[in-house]
Amino acid sequence: GGEAIRIRRLDGEEGVILDSAAPVRDADGHLLGAVNILQDITGRQREQDRRTELEAQYRAIVETAEDAIVTIDERGMVQSFNPAAERIFGYAASEVIGHSIGVLMPEQMARMHDGAVTRYATSGQRRVLWHGRELTARRSDGSEFPIELSLAEWRTSGGQRRFTGLMRDLTERRRAEAALRESDRRMRELQAEFLHIARMSEIGQMATTLAHELNQPLAAVANYINGSRRLLDVAEPAEKLPAVRQALAAAAQQAIHAGQIIRRMRSFVARGDTDKRIEELDELVQGAAELVSLPAKQRRVEVRLDLQPRGQRVLADRTQVQQVLVNLMHNAIEAMEESERRSLTVTARPVEGEMVEIAVADTGPGIPPEIAADLFKPFNTTKRSGMGVGLSVCRTIVEAHGGRIQAEPNPGGGTVFRFTLPAVSAEGEASQLSTETAEAGS
Repeated sequence: GGEAIRIRRLDGEEGVILDSAAPVRDADGHLLGAVNILQDITGRQREQDRRTELEAQYRAIVETAEDAIVTIDERGMVQSFNPAAERIFGYAASEVIGHSIGVLMPEQMARMHDGAVTRYATSGQRRVLWHGRELTARRSDGSEFPIELSLAEWRTSGGQRRFTGLMRDLTERRRAEAALRESDRRMRELQAEFLHIARMSEIGQMATTLAHELNQPLAAVANYINGSRRLLDVAEPAEKLPAVRQALAAAAQQAIHAGQIIRRMRSFVARGDTDKRIEELDELVQGAAELVSLPAKQRRVEVRLDLQPRGQRVLADRTQVQQVLVNLMHNAIEAMEESERRSLTVTARPVEGEMVEIAVADTGPGIPPEIAADLFKPFNTTKRSGMGVGLSVCRTIVEAHGGRIQAEPNPGGGTVFRFTLPAVSAEGEASQLSTETAEAGS
């Protein structure tokens, strides 16, 4: 017993002494007096004060925490249940304390949890049992929801094991993740729609030349057929049969040519998700050059392709990459409308990082410095008409392929647009082939 008394020493420091008194008696038990014992307990009191302060701090943290904090004993019986746990699980603390932790978990999960606690309780290990493990919990109404659990072991002053679990409700995070996935899916849809509209816009700009390109073979078909009919009307069929046969063969050839033009344009306009495959770069560039061949001829633009090495393969979406090429080549043709020398050159060469660089160079007036920095931003254009989305779409496509696009002055006058695509080596082609084979077999 005794009374703890706070004192101030001569040096000014505060201390605590324990004042206790004990009676002094003779051999017959008569009271002779008393002995006062003064014991310095400053260190012990400081330790007790520190422990009291830590306990108060711990209680404040537990009471105000946003996450559920639940303590159980080694039998899995709940010993403490903070306010956040009450809110998250829908139980009052009095309904849970003294009961098994299993009431907070689906049956199967409760069995797993009890087994894990038992194993650790008998192992003698002092450690974090689970850290950030995602599990399924159960509310008082029976509904299940995801949680993130961290579980640690500690001992009471009496040596008894305790396990404290911090449980974070992941319901809102899962909803946010689902919303993010939906937003990402919608963004991909909008991007595909945007690219499709851009292709349609490009086709709209080429509509006049396309009509002219189709008109030539169709007019030839009509002429050959009309000529054959006239031959049959004015002469003996047997005499003119070779000429008629020749005319019809020529008409068929022109009809095939018209069909090729239509198929080429239909492939260019086709809507669809990005479908990256191993493609021959020569074929991609040649196909794009064919799409702009007529406007190039009409404006007397010389088109030259210099692709090195020949047979280079790239991993690309054919339609989208041809869209980039057509846009850049079409822009170059239009840019040279008032130039004396009209030369459009497309080159390709391997660059570091297992990439291929394609360059589209013209001999036009070049890009005005005031818009060069914003060249690839939407709705920025150097043309008198047009929305100015073409180069923005080009950048979107190229970056989706893991490449980069840039513009720079052409040393000979004009502009050079350069963009990169992933090159495919023989090993990469074999890997892609095995992947496609596996997907086809699944």
